[in-house]
Amino acid sequence: MYSRRQLLERTCLGFGSMVLADLLRGAPEAAHNDLKARRTHFPPKAKAVIQLVQNGGPSQMELFDPKPELAKRAGQPLPGGVEIHQPNNVNTLLPCPFEFRKHGQCGMDISEMLPHIAGIADDLCFIRSMHTEHNNHLEGLNMLLTCKIFPGRPVMGAWISYALGTENQNLPAYIVLRDPTGYTIGGKQLWANGYLPALYQGVEFSMKGAPVHHLNPPEKLAPGTQRATLDLLAKMNEQHLAEHPGETELEARIRNFELAARMQLAAGEVLDIAKESEATKKLYGVDDPKAGPYGLRCLMARRLVERGVRFVQVTTSPGQPWDHHNNIRRDMHKIATETDQGSAALVQDLASRGLLDSTIVMWAGEFGRLPTTQNGDGRDHNRNAFTIWFAGGGFRKGLIHGETDEFGYKSVVNRVAVPDMIATVLHQLGLDHQKVRYPHGGRLETPSDVTVTGAKPVMDLIS
Repeated sequence: MYSRRQLLERTCLGFGSMVLADLLRGAPEAAHNDLKARRTHFPPKAKAVIQLVQNGGPSQMELFDPKPELAKRAGQPLPGGVEIHQPNNVNTLLPCPFEFRKHGQCGMDISEMLPHIAGIADDLCFIRSMHTEHNNHLEGLNMLLTCKIFPGRPVMGAWISYALGTENQNLPAYIVLRDPTGYTIGGKQLWANGYLPALYQGVEFSMKGAPVHHLNPPEKLAPGTQRATLDLLAKMNEQHLAEHPGETELEARIRNFELAARMQLAAGEVLDIAKESEATKKLYGVDDPKAGPYGLRCLMARRLVERGVRFVQVTTSPGQPWDHHNNIRRDMHKIATETDQGSAALVQDLASRGLLDSTIVMWAGEFGRLPTTQNGDGRDHNRNAFTIWFAGGGFRKGLIHGETDEFGYKSVVNRVAVPDMIATVLHQLGLDHQKVRYPHGGRLETPSDVTVTGAKPVMDLIS
């Protein structure tokens, strides 16, 4: 029974081991398993990311990409048809039920569904020409976050935490703010570390009760008891780790015990908004029963990056609330009302505090919608075209990049694939996506899966 390295050494005259050694020498640094702040490959434009994940597939034609042809040719078939994802689709063009207006000095077209986001048009960088590889929700979300449609790879936040560590050793590098009433589709898979050490997975912070589960003892302990317990536990874990090297779950657990002790003070403070001004709370709509829960998560995201957290992921209400297979007029109004104010407030608040230039805000769903009708008044999934936007972090302001066809079905001008988008985000953080590597399965993996995708940063998006 040979190991992989022995097999490479003993076959093909040893050339396999020579290639492996060359690959490993090409890695810029050894694999990490800590959260110490690390140097970038080149000077960064940004140092943190807030990722607003819009589960369900927001319709580009109803929000960001107006298509007059849908109204002119309503009821007519789309020439050539579409990829039929579900049997109750009809190849009949469906007009958008909402009005678009131009906003900001840039004159960006934004739907009436998003009046708050429309108010920050001059800060936004739109990519109207996104495309992806799958029409199903979970596969699409995997692709958006990992560059592959199947589970098992690390998400973007895990890669960035691995590559850069964190500036605040009292808080996790990667924090997830989800709706306390439930998980979106995919659940914890959306912040998984994959094959990276477990230390780099997202850490959930709760919006109700204790911010982190089991962070504080259920009963008050005598002075010194907790420290003595942690010391003993660390000693036992280190002994076990010495006997079982490479168990990243155990290594992460050891570090997390120490992090938890430090977080007992830091986490409570960062999530306490009592000292926020009334104007700030009103900006986010914290007291609004509809916009408040998401707005509060956006406010928390600002507070976290303000304190040196590297990556914050904010999710929507449970399920897939942007998934409008029918009655798009009614149901889009609901989720747009929930998310619009908080998303815009986050950009405004970061800008007013001088944090927007150093923070990337990313608003994205997993795919778009078809221009044809489903169930008479809805739209099915569309992997061929969707719109996402960025703000801050050196992304160009007031820019619309790319175009779809006259019906919004396919991206046709300056197309952007998901791996290119991820490579661009890393570039703004001072990282060469080809040099962020981790050995796995006999190869050096990268965030953009560059050896397979050929991904490159989209330089037209950045200033």
